[in-house]
Amino acid sequence: MPRLYIHPVPVRTWHWINAIGFVTMILTGMQIRYIGLIDMVSFRTAVTVHNWVGLVLIANYFIWLLFYLFSDKIRVYHPELSPTKHFRNTFRQLQYYGYGLFKGSPNPHHVSAYDKFNPMQSMMYQVVMLLLVPLMFVTGVALWDIKGFAGVVEFFGGVRVVDTAHVLIFIFFVFFVIFHVYMGSLGHTATAHYRAMFITGYEDVGEDAHAREPARDQVLR
Repeated sequence: MPRLYIHPVPVRTWHWINAIGFVTMILTGMQIRYIGLIDMVSFRTAVTVHNWVGLVLIANYFIWLLFYLFSDKIRVYHPELSPTKHFRNTFRQLQYYGYGLFKGSPNPHHVSAYDKFNPMQSMMYQVVMLLLVPLMFVTGVALWDIKGFAGVVEFFGGVRVVDTAHVLIFIFFVFFVIFHVYMGSLGHTATAHYRAMFITGYEDVGEDAHAREPARDQVLR
């Protein structure tokens, strides 16, 4: 099966640091929130790990942001500017996920180096990476040092509002991670996407998608 180089090393490295970091944040966050009910480690250890891993994820986010801003890979996140085309393609993707996938129909989205997200993924990742992740970081840092960031806390409406926003985004990411793991198993084999993101960087694609990507060897590595 033809392959395209979709995931360069910096993206793969960022992705797995992010994945391990978010799972760690979810587990320690659950222990901090439900103290006494979940006791994997001591409360002090959970708080310390939560804070330090949070700082690593913030740094990792800015590495991701700078990589995309200063490389041609930013095209991956360019939105579809035609509402008609966007909604038509989104509806086709919904049909595929709703029943086409279970009937063996081909995926209507054809991956390429600069178009690796289908319409639903593109919209979701823009919301996640440009809105929810920054909000998670801001609210987390504000809760980490309420006195030091009193201005930020006050701007958002007080500690209760900041804490509620942080917890709601946390709940979203719990389900996002679970759904993300499931979606990652929907390649032509259950491990194809994981192998591409974790090891090789190459996605297996159909013959037609391969024909539309003549500059494969020129993709940023």
